Amino acid sequence: MRLRRDKGTQGDRNRKRGIVRFFRDLFVIFFVALLISFLIKTFLIRSFYIPSGSMENTLQVNDRIMVNELVPDLITIARGDVIVFKDPGGWLSATEQGTVEAGNPVADGIRWFFAEVGLSAQETNDHLIKRVIGLPGDRVACCDTTGHITVNDAPLSEPYLKASSGTTRSPEKYFTVTVPADSLWVEGDNRDNSADSRLHTTTPSKGFVPMANVVGRAFVITWPVGHWSWLDNYPNTFRGTGQDR
Repeated sequence: MRLRRDKGTQGDRNRKRGIVRFFRDLFVIFFVALLISFLIKTFLIRSFYIPSGSMENTLQVNDRIMVNELVPDLITIARGDVIVFKDPGGWLSATEQGTVEAGNPVADGIRWFFAEVGLSAQETNDHLIKRVIGLPGDRVACCDTTGHITVNDAPLSEPYLKASSGTTRSPEKYFTVTVPADSLWVEGDNRDNSADSRLHTTTPSKGFVPMANVVGRAFVITWPVGHWSWLDNYPNTFRGTGQDR
């Protein structure tokens, strides 16, 4: 006697297999997407948020930026670049680091996970962002008779600076430094409110940022939408300061 299949039972099995395959494929796609995002974050680009006003008006508090991590290992740093770097030691203060407060453990864990795989801006207490003023071998000084910083005796006309509040520039000091090998001299665009190389000459790095501490070059503001823009390094400002190295 020939037995007939129970069509209803076979149909249920097919549907179950289809659902299993769907969720399997969905998991594979999700895993691959996370892997790609992690690799991009690790080797190519990373997102950061701006915790302080030291780079105003170029960058506002809570702006999100993308950072090219191929700099400086594969792409050289130029004067005028905006860079993210790890604290060389003794630079960060309560006002500069943007401390992340503890909250719900589950929510904090989710934020940490998405930051680690590169799907959200990284919240960190040990990174800073400034503009490169001096490259290795440059002689940076403040100031000439017109009040401009000079690089290799060439005065800088800096259009990116936030207008002074009218008070004396307390962070600005008279100085003349020569940038050592494999190091950088950096300053914030908000010179009235930026604890940068000028104010850290007594720290272990003597105000210089070791090239090894550079995470990468910030190249675009991604959020909020109204602030979207590419970040310029103003080559005309540094024209005449010497050949970039």
